[in-house]
Amino acid sequence: MAALEPTLQQHAHALYSAHHGWLFAWLRRKLGCSHQAADVAHDTFVRLLGSPGLFSTVQEPRAYLVTTAKRLLIDEARRQQIESAYLQALAAVAPREGGPSAEQVAQTVQALVRIEAALQDLSDKARRAFLMHYLEGAPHGEIAAVLGVSSRMVHKYLVQALVCCHQAADA
Repeated sequence: MAALEPTLQQHAHALYSAHHGWLFAWLRRKLGCSHQAADVAHDTFVRLLGSPGLFSTVQEPRAYLVTTAKRLLIDEARRQQIESAYLQALAAVAPREGGPSAEQVAQTVQALVRIEAALQDLSDKARRAFLMHYLEGAPHGEIAAVLGVSSRMVHKYLVQALVCCHQAADA
């Protein structure tokens, strides 16, 4: 990452100096774990560094930091849910020697998290069509009946979903 401009660096330093201790303490109380609080506080400021234009525009820094930290906690909870569901599904499959390595599991979970995030950007009907077709194996006609749309519209929904997933995979 390129070095921040001196004024942005000063804003970042000032924001960090003024609020890191407070954010860490707030997270430690909320999470009950100083290690996790330190990680989330760090990730919160890293997220801010990814948007350097924010430093000079944030009116209520503590509110902004709390909102960012809460979103990071939600993202982590969602990732853990997906990982847990994947591991349960993996365990349900007939046990076999030479199952996926820890690295393969991590890569799969990351891909599932990206797909889940991509599906959040779709309309409810497009998301439901995707899940019904690819998870439940429902044919287009059945999906159309459930959603109250034509089979052609189901096809369009599936294309939208696949495009979103493809874009998420490239990100």
